[in-house]
Amino acid sequence: MFSLIGTLFVGLIVGLIARALKPGDDKLGWIMTSLLGVAGSFIATALGTSMGWYRPGQAAGWIASVLGAMLLLVLYSFFKKKA
Repeated sequence: MFSLIGTLFVGLIVGLIARALKPGDDKLGWIMTSLLGVAGSFIATALGTSMGWYRPGQAAGWIASVLGAMLLLVLYSFFKKKA
């Protein structure tokens, strides 16, 4: 339970950090940015657990979460340009 809350908290902060680090204008609101950060944190946790970097139930760290959120922001901007 606490790992889920930790992942959500880290994700909210990480979304804001990732948007500040990623160049370009995404035209996302702060809520969408935070949701992408949460999703990036979940992706980093799932990937890290499957790769054996984290134990089951352990949340991803700040750097991995920022990288996951930045990956999602890049994918979001890529697919938005296509549409």
